[in-house]
Amino acid sequence: MARYTGSVCRLCRRENLKLFLKGDRCYSDKCGFDRRGYPPGQHGQRRGRKMSDYGIQLREKQKIKRMYGLTEKQFHLFFKRADRQRGVTGTNLLVMLERRLDNVVYRLGFVNSRSQGRHLVRHNHFRVNDKKVNIPSYIIQEGDVIQPKNKKLQIITDAMEAVVRRGIPQWLDLDKEEFKGSVKSLPVREDLTMPMQEQLIVELYSK
Repeated sequence: MARYTGSVCRLCRRENLKLFLKGDRCYSDKCGFDRRGYPPGQHGQRRGRKMSDYGIQLREKQKIKRMYGLTEKQFHLFFKRADRQRGVTGTNLLVMLERRLDNVVYRLGFVNSRSQGRHLVRHNHFRVNDKKVNIPSYIIQEGDVIQPKNKKLQIITDAMEAVVRRGIPQWLDLDKEEFKGSVKSLPVREDLTMPMQEQLIVELYSK
């Protein structure tokens, strides 16, 4: 399957927003976005031209797609599923992305980044309701219990030590002693604090 293998710091710089794609490094003075807060490329430091409406919509779509680590095809499939649901399509999309298993293990603090979460989920390191789940796009439900198969795995223990820095969303609950997370309720739009304008994505796909 196609995946991005380049520098992820370039993605943050391109979207002019820290996407927290490299875990602890994003909180340190080594963060590429903090050190070079301008777009990548030889013309990155030049004053840019005014962006068209289409360009603004495209950048918003790219930002959210890269934040959750999805390919174009995966993102479009999620959009079509959100469009078929009742309610506001943009909100449905963001909530569905937030409920992905790779994102949930990241939000619970079991891993330092979504890409790390996706890697561990694929390699059978997490269980949902005491059942093995190795699909990163698995959509969690209210009441689900998520826990690592091996509590002593170094990657997980290191991530748990830094969980205080990020904090746990209100819709999740974490038992740090038992290495167990649970879904208290499904996320709502107000739980998503990153600056996102989902309506621009709806407008882009509606053309």
